[in-house]
Amino acid sequence: MPKQLLDKILSDKQSKRKSLAVLLDPDKVELASFRHFLFACVENHVDFFFVGGSLITKNIMAAMIEAIRTHTSIPVVIFPGNNLHIDPSADAILLLSLISGRNPDYLIGQHVIAAPILKQSGLEILPTGYILVDSGRQTTVSYISNTTPIPHDKPDIAACTAMAGEMLGLKLIYLDGGSGAMYPVSPKMISRVKENIDVPLIVGGGINSAEKAHEALEAGADMLVIGNAFEKNPTLLPEIAEVIHSFNLTTA
Repeated sequence: MPKQLLDKILSDKQSKRKSLAVLLDPDKVELASFRHFLFACVENHVDFFFVGGSLITKNIMAAMIEAIRTHTSIPVVIFPGNNLHIDPSADAILLLSLISGRNPDYLIGQHVIAAPILKQSGLEILPTGYILVDSGRQTTVSYISNTTPIPHDKPDIAACTAMAGEMLGLKLIYLDGGSGAMYPVSPKMISRVKENIDVPLIVGGGINSAEKAHEALEAGADMLVIGNAFEKNPTLLPEIAEVIHSFNLTTA
């Protein structure tokens, strides 16, 4: 199976190019106005769409992906909450192993059930070590997965967890404060994880300002994921896109 997106992410890391992913929760997307948002993403050079969430109640994922395909050329990556969240019309799927928790269902159980479907889907598989970090409140992912996040002030635990994930063969590490995070993953934790792994580092959750985006990138994030914050602040997308553009200019 081709590894086009993984190769791109690895190449971006090698060249120190930062990237931006927009996380789209089907339960929070209005298809009637979706096209205008997609145009804004194209204008601001979004690199990836992550589509999914911990709990999805609206059956519009396929329609969302079709709209993305119609109006943009931005790759679509499924961000699954469970083995039901698979759509072969996407480009790839983050095969998330929740390595910060101790619930075997989210370490390997869901993956076993999904494996034969994924094998036939044609989706590019992106094996990802998912590390949930405390963000000041219980998030949907911690509740649904029945796992305890890594404490916000324990960067060494996050670093050792990330190292173990890399040693197990995972190709990406994703530090996440979760949807609706009160505050983002700390720069200290991002930096500590970055120092101890060689695979690309994705960071999301609670990044609701250009300043926080800059801090995460400065600390070592290779890719930022922005989701709920766009709903409250429409100007956030161009502001964060400008931060990323500025970082990339310095390494071009």
